[in-house]
Amino acid sequence: MADESTSLGPKDLGPPSEDSPSVQDLEQLLNTGSPSCHHADEVWPNLFLGDHVTAHSRFDLWKMGISHILNAAHGTLFCQESHDFYGTTIEYRGVPAHDLPSFDLSLYFYCSAEFIHKALTTPGGKIFVHCAFGISRSSSLVLAYLMIYHHFSLVKAIQTVKEHRWIFPNRGFLKQLRNLDLQLRNKTNK
Repeated sequence: MADESTSLGPKDLGPPSEDSPSVQDLEQLLNTGSPSCHHADEVWPNLFLGDHVTAHSRFDLWKMGISHILNAAHGTLFCQESHDFYGTTIEYRGVPAHDLPSFDLSLYFYCSAEFIHKALTTPGGKIFVHCAFGISRSSSLVLAYLMIYHHFSLVKAIQTVKEHRWIFPNRGFLKQLRNLDLQLRNKTNK
């Protein structure tokens, strides 16, 4: 785990407050509850979060009724499938993210949230969001979706997903999600 003394840095929008928990507080929240997850878990109606095992099983995806896939680890070691792999029945989007605290995943928050929203508003649409293990990159994009489209705070988004799956975005992604949370709150307070 990252050094506890890591500072938030200049891109972060202020110190923790009652409404905006620190990254350490968020990590403590993530450490609560049952640490179980499957290859795919439904964390929101018709929104599944999971790992590369399910992503590589066209049969499992077909059984689940998946119409859209968001690969949050596109092109990395375990996640090299492309749209061609899934054929014409699944709409595919790849995000070439690396599970490193220094990777700027925030560049993909809005376009990924839009893709998830499009999938969920398509009649009969079901989306599978994954990365290698379904714990950090993909969960960060799902949290961003809940914050952007459902106006959840970061804490409420984490609690909602954790009811169905254990997740643990890396410290850098938590900082970026915290910034998103603050930006979204600033927009609604104006």
